[in-house]
Amino acid sequence: MPETEPLQSTGEIHPDILLVNQARAGDVAAFEKLVRQYDRQVFRIAQHITQNREDAEDVVQDAFLKAYEKLDQFQGNSKFYTWLVRIAVNESLMRLRRRRTGKMVSIDEDVETDEGSMPRDLADWSPNPEAQYGQSEMAEILRKTIQGLPPGFRVVFVLRDVDGLSTEETAETLGLSVPAVKSRLLRARLQLRERLSRYFRKKNGDGVK
Repeated sequence: MPETEPLQSTGEIHPDILLVNQARAGDVAAFEKLVRQYDRQVFRIAQHITQNREDAEDVVQDAFLKAYEKLDQFQGNSKFYTWLVRIAVNESLMRLRRRRTGKMVSIDEDVETDEGSMPRDLADWSPNPEAQYGQSEMAEILRKTIQGLPPGFRVVFVLRDVDGLSTEETAETLGLSVPAVKSRLLRARLQLRERLSRYFRKKNGDGVK
């Protein structure tokens, strides 16, 4: 079984690749290092997608189990973390699909919301929300607003803007083209901006009346 190639031609093999090769050779401790290194990030992504802590915990376990079982399929053409996240996203979407009694959930599907698929006119950010609300309250507002995004937009937004993957890595993880990721990310940001603007307009209006 050939070992994976380093991601960069610098003569040095990425530490994750070394751990993967050791795990392939039967070193369970090496794979446990990968688990400790990435379990929190994978959990955060799974929780954003499933909106349920117990489901997210199950996704983390299932994702690492599948990754371990499929180590031979990891070619080393991408980062191990990107490959792992792809598995976790698929597991998360499967749980959403089962939870919704057979209704298909796809990252390629534009889901209609109460506000419509995409806002056309965006309200101005006035006044600045951060000037009126503490960071903890803003974080909670953002969390709830992200939860309200359609699954197809939410997955892209979480990977790109929350977890910090590049556009190319996000596209590879989700099996989408780079333009498709950019389009979904733009629409996710627009919907977030519109929802937050509406929220603060309502708060300001309630405060005046």
